[in-house]
Amino acid sequence: MYDTDYYELLQVDRTADEKTIKSAYRRLAMECHPDRNPGCAESENRFKAISQAYDCLKDPQKRAAYDRFGHAAFQNGGMNGGAQDFGSFSDIFENIFGEFMHGSQGARRSNVLRGSDLRYDLEISLEDAYHGKQVDLSIDTTGVCEPCGGSGAKPGTGARRCSMCDGRGQVRASQGFFVVERVCPTCRGAGEVIADPCSHCHGEGRVEKRKSLQVRVPAGVDEGTRIRLSGEGEAGARGGPAGDLYIFIHVSRHALFKREGTTLFARCPVSFTTAALGGVIEVPGLDREMHSIKIPAGIQSGKQIRQRGAGMPVLNGRGHGDMVIEIEVETPTKLTARQKELLEEFRQTETGEECPASSSFFKKLKNVWDELTE
Repeated sequence: MYDTDYYELLQVDRTADEKTIKSAYRRLAMECHPDRNPGCAESENRFKAISQAYDCLKDPQKRAAYDRFGHAAFQNGGMNGGAQDFGSFSDIFENIFGEFMHGSQGARRSNVLRGSDLRYDLEISLEDAYHGKQVDLSIDTTGVCEPCGGSGAKPGTGARRCSMCDGRGQVRASQGFFVVERVCPTCRGAGEVIADPCSHCHGEGRVEKRKSLQVRVPAGVDEGTRIRLSGEGEAGARGGPAGDLYIFIHVSRHALFKREGTTLFARCPVSFTTAALGGVIEVPGLDREMHSIKIPAGIQSGKQIRQRGAGMPVLNGRGHGDMVIEIEVETPTKLTARQKELLEEFRQTETGEECPASSSFFKKLKNVWDELTE
């Protein structure tokens, strides 16, 4: 099956309204329906793909999940996604005119009502992102109704097959020359009816509850990393499978480091004497170690020094990135009389070779001035 973006398959923008999406589907479905292209496997596969895309985008809940998670929202049965079957042109008209004819978007041919996926935004520190962390979460969701065991029926009773649709969840009706399917009005697409619903969940098979979870955040996660917990979303109706819980990681700003991938950046001020004579400074790393950074003599502001292996760990991999220290030479603001005297003695001995960049700049500046005043 196609892995192409659903909006690209239907040739519409992501902001397209329902009318535009329906019109695009009608046109494409007519072009590539197998009844009009007998024996053409490509047309058959393309018809299945655009039918699947339309089945998703016409449903506001499915479309919202797709816009957020993409195709991953429908993996492992998510949101009841999957390939859409077809038989004749009646399937096209059921999709196109179904809402007009029976006034609702019904289930296709399944009475399995999967629970909704949930999203949880988790903020952690950069230190936690480096080392990983065990987090205790408490979320509001729905769980299986314990008195009825999720069946929705009063304890001691059960659901029975719907006699109107014979358990299919769909009923057929003739509309002129066409035979279309619509949601069964008796069971509302479930395929079963409950004569005596559970008083605790009112026949839903699930109730609202607060659930506590322990989540392991792996070392190396970054802003926007998504952790999927299968089956930890909302419980499905009447014993249907539970949805998934998606945890989105947000890393708070750090006082010292800025992160880009696995590289850590930090600006480090050094005294002008250390910059001139060279030396060693100590920088604390997220690995809880002090890193000795060697400062070469004559270093300038903006120069970067790379410490290999002192950066962030690789997510689900081996090794670490680097730590990059950007030097900022600090000019002293408070000097003693003796310090001023020593600096004055140094200035008297300057030849211009000590600071070649500034010497060259002022020479160029003088040449420009001379040319302007000639």
